[in-house]
Amino acid sequence: MSDVQKNRTNVKIYGTEYVIVGQESSSHVRLVASIVDKKMREIYGKNPSLDTNKLAVLTAVNIVNDYIKLIDRVEDLENELNREKG
Repeated sequence: MSDVQKNRTNVKIYGTEYVIVGQESSSHVRLVASIVDKKMREIYGKNPSLDTNKLAVLTAVNIVNDYIKLIDRVEDLENELNREKG
């Protein structure tokens, strides 16, 4: 058996209740859920004809796009920092 402590956190995303189980703190899980909920509502506001499944996929695509942009930015900053050091 694993010694890793698992936390259970109840969240609501786009009107649906979920129980998220994981190692992260409840406050972290609630933050993640609130970001997903906000992004879903933002996308729905621009595309009110979307069904929930399409809305969820578009939300995932948008969030991963933001994530990739952030990774690229971090890499750019790390490269810049390394150039300044070297």
